[in-house]
Amino acid sequence: MSATKKYFAEALGTFALVLFGCGAAVIAGVAPSGPAGLGLLGISFAFGLAVVVMAYTIGPISGCHINPAISIGMLAAGKLSMKDTVGYVVFQCVGAVAAAGVLYLLATGSAGFVMGEWALGSNGWGPGYGGAYDMQAAFIAEFVFTFLFLMVIFGTTAKAASPQMAGLAIGLSLVLIHLVVIPITGTSVNPARSLGPALFAGGMALSQLWLFIVAPIAGAVAAALVRKVFIDD
Repeated sequence: MSATKKYFAEALGTFALVLFGCGAAVIAGVAPSGPAGLGLLGISFAFGLAVVVMAYTIGPISGCHINPAISIGMLAAGKLSMKDTVGYVVFQCVGAVAAAGVLYLLATGSAGFVMGEWALGSNGWGPGYGGAYDMQAAFIAEFVFTFLFLMVIFGTTAKAASPQMAGLAIGLSLVLIHLVVIPITGTSVNPARSLGPALFAGGMALSQLWLFIVAPIAGAVAAALVRKVFIDD
């Protein structure tokens, strides 16, 4: 498969993930008349199902990373070249920003929409965000749950695993992660997913973006090292 096709697939997949996931949170998460929208469970499934459908859509082309932390984790594990890692990360970020732009256009079409702090499904922490968890809790959550996410990915894509079930297992693991982490940070475990909305929201979302770049990448690299040292033959 050519590099151009793989990179475009990653951009498309990340675009879909951010638009489906953040779109569910922003547009359908809470109904205009009150908290009768999708809620935490529905938003969690929106992110997870987006990964499932994209895994079967672009998986045969690029492997469906749609997440810079996954691509960098694969690089650390020796499963992806430096060239492809850079290409994947760049196009994942492009796809995420494009999706956030579309979401901005959709959201601002509502008369009741207000671009407050952490708008468009941005990730964050502290007073005014979710459960008002502190920075330490946010960093630990993003690190640990990205670590677990990558362990699932490494396990389900190993040679001895069933390739037909990988997309479903990875998507369901993302649902589980969102069920726990949404109240803490809104759940990133994906720097591109955080980048897109933060660029449009600005303010606190943009100032806190560093954590959603550093912690997921650190968790992914840690998972790659644990997998290589303790699990892989």
